Amino acid sequence: MISKSIKTAIICSIILVSSCKEDTKATDKLMTDNVLLQEWTGPYDGVPAFDKMDVENLKEAVEKGMELNLAEIDAIANNTEAPTFENTIVAMEAAGKELNRVFAYYGIMSSNVSSPEFRKVQAELAPKLSEFNSKISQNEKLFQRVKAVYKASQKTPLEPQAQRVVDLTYKGFEMNGANLDADKKKRYAEINKELSTLYTKFGNNVLHDEENYVTYLTKEQLGGLSEGFIKSAAKIATDKGQDGKYAIVNTRSSMDPFLKYSTERELRKQVWENYYSRGDNGDEYDNNKIIAEILKLRKERVGLMGYENYAQWRLQDRMAKTPENAMGLMLKVWPASTARVKEEVRDMQTIANELGDNITIEPWDYRYYAEKVRKKKYDLDSDEVKQYLQLDKLREAMFFTAGELFNYKFTPVEEGSVPVFHEDVKVWEVTDKDSGKHIGLWYLDTYAREGKRSGAWATTYRSYTSFEGETNVLASNNNNFVKPAPGEAVLISWDDATTFFHEFGHALHFYSSNVKYPTLNGGVRDYTEFQSQLLERWLSTDKVINQFLVHYKTGEPIPAELVEKIKNAATFNQGFGTTEYLASALMDMKLHLADPTDIDIDTFERETLTKLGMPKELPMRHRTPHFGHVFSGEGYATAYYGYMWADVLTSDASEAFREAPNGFYDKDVADKLVKYLFAPRNAMDPADAYRLFRGRDAKIEALMKDRGFPVTLE
Repeated sequence: MISKSIKTAIICSIILVSSCKEDTKATDKLMTDNVLLQEWTGPYDGVPAFDKMDVENLKEAVEKGMELNLAEIDAIANNTEAPTFENTIVAMEAAGKELNRVFAYYGIMSSNVSSPEFRKVQAELAPKLSEFNSKISQNEKLFQRVKAVYKASQKTPLEPQAQRVVDLTYKGFEMNGANLDADKKKRYAEINKELSTLYTKFGNNVLHDEENYVTYLTKEQLGGLSEGFIKSAAKIATDKGQDGKYAIVNTRSSMDPFLKYSTERELRKQVWENYYSRGDNGDEYDNNKIIAEILKLRKERVGLMGYENYAQWRLQDRMAKTPENAMGLMLKVWPASTARVKEEVRDMQTIANELGDNITIEPWDYRYYAEKVRKKKYDLDSDEVKQYLQLDKLREAMFFTAGELFNYKFTPVEEGSVPVFHEDVKVWEVTDKDSGKHIGLWYLDTYAREGKRSGAWATTYRSYTSFEGETNVLASNNNNFVKPAPGEAVLISWDDATTFFHEFGHALHFYSSNVKYPTLNGGVRDYTEFQSQLLERWLSTDKVINQFLVHYKTGEPIPAELVEKIKNAATFNQGFGTTEYLASALMDMKLHLADPTDIDIDTFERETLTKLGMPKELPMRHRTPHFGHVFSGEGYATAYYGYMWADVLTSDASEAFREAPNGFYDKDVADKLVKYLFAPRNAMDPADAYRLFRGRDAKIEALMKDRGFPVTLE
């Protein structure tokens, strides 16, 4: 931990001595007055003061945090001593603590409690943050020190984790243009600045359309909807000033069940169109031109470094290594998934004809008639299953799984003892079941609300490291389940329950971290989804089903015959699920392999889907104009394929548990799972880590089998 006095010395080293005392006082006052910059205090080694955060303090805090961080970086770069691992790499790992604290609040304001006021500040800060990052990645003196340490380590390797940090740090500088000449570096920084503004606008446009396209129903339009869904829709409408009506908000958690069960076909079409046209309404919030500009800038930026396209640059440090490898995997699965869609549509059309509905299956019909096929083929009613999927009981099931595999215990903290940013957020302490050792806190933000981005995600406010003494983990899971009416149980679909387990898998990955340095808590994008996808498998284990799937009214366990139906229908609708995902992943890759010079996004999307043979009866999971994974930042750009890459690992790893004497609760396999696949995070190459766990590379056959697709592959 860098002490306050050392930080003051660092700042003073880069400003005039005569003004040092005055500036130190100003910094001290700002650190005292601005809660977003302050060290976290209170229990559990200090926690964020979420109850005191304010948008008004954000801009000042971010700017001061950047200033302090850059002062630390300049001190490292200008160190007159010869570069060493300690005075260069470790010093960089230790820098930026104030800014990291501010970003914990920034992330909450951006994702969980966004507001017009925040979005204005966010837009102002985006280019400044880009400039800040460029000042570090293009600091020539700093890079030369990093390069010197890297070259020395190639001759005399460091201990494994230290070597991994050096390799990743050097590669990060190299991939971000550190070897460019001055003119190219300048253009590189300009592009990043332009992109940062475009990413912010893209995300805010999608959020606008999610907040402003609401479908209000009357009592006569509620056919097919469950009692719980109706009560929740009534409450949402009342909260929006439409008392006596029923609101279908423009998020997946509201749209999906409506399309499954509503008997009102025209309303299904309206809700479907609202959802899939986010960012594509031809108004000031339309994202098509923004996407075209993003693609041009990304290609120009990597072109400065000699790459043909963005995908080639991005994938070099991923498991796939090349866009050809990623495309190869997806195109092996695509024919089987689209063939299955044809079978599913045929079955649905038969049902529609038998009912005398006189329709041709359209995208807004798919979920509705799929449920009828499920009922006919497997005598399985999703709404019946839902009665046994209580959110609270599923949370207990996740805790049970964490205890069995990781030896973790989750205990709710006393209400009010840990600050939260919204009354819906609940907090648990995570400890080791045997020793009682404190591991961290788990924050859960469950419900959809205005200002909260859609989807589900996991994040950390503080990660585990040990290079300055062990730190505990502050992690959160965030969902968008529809909040129930007062006194009602939260019942969710099997798909939503799977997502709940998935995101919890990310949290367990955070808690199990055993890395020394912060950089090693990062991840390889096509590997980081593996751990969370693997945890989904425990939802359908007998121990979870028999203990935690109980009827929300009677408390009776789920009937054995219903469980059997669920298992028999495990591969049902895999054509839909796989194809809608793959279409988005293929589109992501093809957009970044294409020449963006005169690209028309709408035309490109339609023509690409036609060439792929996309079934007309379903859309991409994320249409291009609202594909936030790819265009509200760069985390998943040319990396959305990673979910399938990770699922190859998931299916293969699941086979290891199935083959074990005690199945998914086998202690020996679970120990190897934690040791090799969770604890190392990015401290070793993912391919090496997987081989240590499995004894070989993963094979695609298990994935095809899991999805009920033909296993014979070329």
